[in-house]
Amino acid sequence: MDKDSGKAFDTRLFKRLLAYTKPYKITFYGVALAAILLSGFAILTPLIVKEIIDTAIKGSNDEMLLYLTIAMLVVLLGQVICQLAFNYYANWLGESVIRDVRINLFKKMLSFKMTYFDNSSLGVLVTRAVADMQRIGEIFSQGFFVIVADLLKMVVAAVVMLFINWKLSLIVFALLPIIIYATRWFQKAMKVAFTEVRAEVSNLNSFVQERITGMKIVQLFTREKIESDKFRKINEKHKKAWLKTVWYNSIFFPIAEIVSSITVGLIVWYGGLQNVANISTDIAGTIFAFIMLIDLLFRPLRQIADKFNTLQMGMVAANRVFKILDTNSQIQDVGSYEKETVNGDISFENVHFGYLEDEEVLHGISFEVKAGETVAIVGATGAGKSTIINLLNRFYEINSGAISVDGVNIKDYNLASLRSHIAVVLQDVFLFADTIANNISLKDPNITVHDIENAAKAIGVDEFISSLPGGYHYNVKERGTMLSSGQRQLIAFLRAYVSNPSILILDEATSSVDTYSEQLIQLATDKITHGRTSIVIAHRLATIKKADKIIVMDAGNIVETGTHKQLLKKGGYYSNLYEAQFLAEEVV
Repeated sequence: MDKDSGKAFDTRLFKRLLAYTKPYKITFYGVALAAILLSGFAILTPLIVKEIIDTAIKGSNDEMLLYLTIAMLVVLLGQVICQLAFNYYANWLGESVIRDVRINLFKKMLSFKMTYFDNSSLGVLVTRAVADMQRIGEIFSQGFFVIVADLLKMVVAAVVMLFINWKLSLIVFALLPIIIYATRWFQKAMKVAFTEVRAEVSNLNSFVQERITGMKIVQLFTREKIESDKFRKINEKHKKAWLKTVWYNSIFFPIAEIVSSITVGLIVWYGGLQNVANISTDIAGTIFAFIMLIDLLFRPLRQIADKFNTLQMGMVAANRVFKILDTNSQIQDVGSYEKETVNGDISFENVHFGYLEDEEVLHGISFEVKAGETVAIVGATGAGKSTIINLLNRFYEINSGAISVDGVNIKDYNLASLRSHIAVVLQDVFLFADTIANNISLKDPNITVHDIENAAKAIGVDEFISSLPGGYHYNVKERGTMLSSGQRQLIAFLRAYVSNPSILILDEATSSVDTYSEQLIQLATDKITHGRTSIVIAHRLATIKKADKIIVMDAGNIVETGTHKQLLKKGGYYSNLYEAQFLAEEVV
């Protein structure tokens, strides 16, 4: 659709949108019926006015005047009722479609690989799920049905004009092509303009989202003026994109008004000449009717252009949303193997992987972790330690090789089943803007507050949580900003603990905590790792020393394997790493 940005209407895309109205067929056809009735009522008004002037007033017929006035009131009442039903149910249909599309979009996002989020702007995704959705809803509430209703009014008005006076109709129709041509130009120009507007809105949202999220960095490095200047430039582009739409409106609507006024003037002039020349003695009612009918013919055409803008903005938004819905970036969850519990045997066999196609991160690594073992993985930054954890959870697909749990390839597992057996505590803890209890249980109905309290007591975290206002019901706010990094780490560890995993992964879980918090985590580690398969990526000496096996990595390769004592005796890579990173800490 982007390549045809000047295209007035994308039929294929609109049909796809209409598919979302199928569950609401009754409402859809009801709104369409209301649109038809509105057109009928609108045309009846000038016809009744014509009869009042030509028959009741000119013939001094009081009884006819009363009947026609009552008929006018009935028509107006019907028009009000239909307009009310039309406005309410058209908006109801639009909001229902928004809800369904947004649910599908969010469900799609939940299934994406981490690669997709690595390469996507958070601000853009938020725009798609929020602002663009409202534009899609306006297709039905302010776009499509309004255009249909206006087109019906125009067609019926044109037919009635020809029926009343074909000569006056020719005057109207002679000027109509000017409005039609201007409308066509306006539609194409506005389609291009609104595509640019949506792009600038996404850029603006993305910029603001990132800077607010990273405000601490902005202020720490005194980047306020630089970021303010960047924002001013982005905002200027956003303003210019919108001003382009304002410019097109400023050109089109005055032209439409002038043509409409000229047409009315010509009708009055020509009709007056006929009356002066005694060619037609009942022209007065016809002129009044034509003035009203011209408004029904030209004003809807102007409104159609305006509503087409709304429709086009919705279509641009729908195109962007459907691009995400059509994105094929899911982990293939075709496995059917499920097991209530697993022993925890893990095997990597010649695994090759790269986040980018031409940049391999893991170069054919192989290792085994036996059930109940605690294995530490060490190495310099970028060695591929955390990548192993991502692959075990199937956040990414490996390029080649095989990863197995209990002798079964992880691709053969049902994805939810596989991940339910693995608990991960990351260095960068993410907490939702919710209570501590909900952040721990993640609203799992099988985990009660009582279970959380018992788990917290078991690992010595209960005292810290109970000291907070509201205890386990304390709201940690967005990303857990109300807690220290050590406290957030404890919450994350408790989250893993209560899930009772068969496989526990600690990804540098103690790297940013104080001594007291580390002691609590170490106590919990001893409890939770007992009898469970554990993989520990850590820099802290105590955890590594107790590991049953240490895997040493460098640049995506396993260079050494053994226990702490065995590796020190070798005097190789691990020994050098130990002396460089751990010895000073041990002395302290």
